[in-house]
Amino acid sequence: MAGDSGPERVLVAASFVNRVGNGLFNAASALYFTLVVGLPAAQVGAALTIAGVIGLCAGIPGGHLADRHGARAVMAAALTVQAVAMAALVLVETWAALTLVATVDQIAAAVGGAAWGALVARVGGERPAVFRAKLRTFVNLGVVLGTAGAGAALAADTRGGYVALVLGNAASFALCAALLLLLPRYPVLAAPPRQRRRPAFADRPFLAFTALYGAMGLQYPVISLLLPLWISEHTEAPRWTVAALFAFNSAFCVLTQTRIGSRIETPYDGGRAFRTAGLLFLVSCPMMALAAYAPVWAAAGLVLAAVFVHSLGEVWESSAGFALGFGLAPDHAQGQYQGLLGLGFNAGQALAPAILTTAVLGLGTAGWLLLALFFAALGAAGPPLARWGMRTRPQPAAAAEAAAQAP
Repeated sequence: MAGDSGPERVLVAASFVNRVGNGLFNAASALYFTLVVGLPAAQVGAALTIAGVIGLCAGIPGGHLADRHGARAVMAAALTVQAVAMAALVLVETWAALTLVATVDQIAAAVGGAAWGALVARVGGERPAVFRAKLRTFVNLGVVLGTAGAGAALAADTRGGYVALVLGNAASFALCAALLLLLPRYPVLAAPPRQRRRPAFADRPFLAFTALYGAMGLQYPVISLLLPLWISEHTEAPRWTVAALFAFNSAFCVLTQTRIGSRIETPYDGGRAFRTAGLLFLVSCPMMALAAYAPVWAAAGLVLAAVFVHSLGEVWESSAGFALGFGLAPDHAQGQYQGLLGLGFNAGQALAPAILTTAVLGLGTAGWLLLALFFAALGAAGPPLARWGMRTRPQPAAAAEAAAQAP
């Protein structure tokens, strides 16, 4: 990371450590709760759903806290709470205890996510797109390494191994919080006079982008949920294809995020990138559907080619989200705006399994084609939304003065 500023290196390191821990835990969390804690899968699902829904409500207040009291302090506090909650999971023995601990964790995660967005906006410096792309590269790499590390515990299949994963994730939260203390104390930015208390809720272009971003987020479970089910139930592709596509998707994003994302800097760039992503998904989804009609090795090749195109779309989509999400948000309210954006994205992710399994798997090939058209339509809305958003942004003082003096 030669040439990076000290704060950039700190935030990259903190995010990497955090995501390694996430990878360790997420790969084995369901098995830990069912095999080690001994809870029925239905109870585990209910506990995590309740926690997730309650956590959705915490992002916007958490972002407001970050704007008013400093993103670094709020994020470090949220990570500390997550470290304690994660460590407490090793003591959980009942459904009620799991629900309580998971809810505390999800509230802290939502608050920390909004504060993280505000902190990224402050640390990004003069070339924020380059930094955010690099940050996502290391985040993806951390998840890959954490998931690989979880494989050893899964192979051993012992209580001690699963507990080690839980405590490893707790330690990653604590280390991440400690690393944030190396960042400077960025001053809180004052809101303009007569500014609304919750300006994000009155910002119609940003609200529209939040809905658009949440809907386009359905592309993530296409790889993690929908395609594996399609391969298993409708194609002749060997089962190892599922593992191969996960590895390929992660590696592709790690290798290309900085190269592509560093060129997408302004909201206008983001709108065009959103359109490009929609067109790539328009190609990838029918390719996945066609695998059901191909012989075994052709099906495997077609699926991997589809994942290549889809992964390229994912990189363009995430880069568009950075450019629009940060570019349309005012500096003094980044936390609140990122909290709202996170709410929209997480709501979409919560609805995605039901939508994808019923609307796409239920309709078969026609469902895939409808999904492709859906993504393309969302992408086409990117450029006009970017233009609308920029028309409604406050003009910088110098530009406003020049406009007032113009004949």
